[in-house]
Amino acid sequence: MEGSDVGGSARDEVVAGPTKTAFAGQARGNWRPAALPATLALLAAALTACDGPVAEGRDCPAAARAHSVSGFCVPRYVSLKRAEVYGRKGPGKDYPALFVYHVRGLPVQVVAETSEWRRICDPDGGAVWVNRAMIDGRRTVLARGPDPVDLMDSVKSPGKVTGRLAARAVAALDDCKAGWCRVKAGGVSGWAPAEKLWGVAPGAQCH
Repeated sequence: MEGSDVGGSARDEVVAGPTKTAFAGQARGNWRPAALPATLALLAAALTACDGPVAEGRDCPAAARAHSVSGFCVPRYVSLKRAEVYGRKGPGKDYPALFVYHVRGLPVQVVAETSEWRRICDPDGGAVWVNRAMIDGRRTVLARGPDPVDLMDSVKSPGKVTGRLAARAVAALDDCKAGWCRVKAGGVSGWAPAEKLWGVAPGAQCH
């Protein structure tokens, strides 16, 4: 079975279904079902075309960077670069794959690192190692909860709804302030409450 640890070109396609699957017999006790609806969809081309201002390490103090392998803060949020990314039990290709992620642009959090590998936490609390080539510094978020998230034209109330982010959908992150975050997906942008988005909360989300 071929996988994506390093190299290969990303595929511009609509990806639907669960964000990850487990390898039978390898992930026992380490994998929890993603419990994602089959309606989850991500337009990979739209996300990769968005070069918003929120990028890896933008909010990392210089003093903290000096103490990490990569020169960025740990923990920090990033996104997955490929439409197929293997999550491994340890930092190396010799370790068994526990998950394979299927959503390009999925927000994840780096919670540990070596020179070539990153231990990531995903929106469902799973923690695995991926090669650093599979990580994109551009930030994204995932709509939390079972219901769609309204995108507003302003953080002021009352505001106008500019669009709606489907439950468990992924969007590019543009900015956050005063408990709200401006996101963009499918050509539509707007502000959403930070509490309804995974990928912006401070502190490590898993270990």
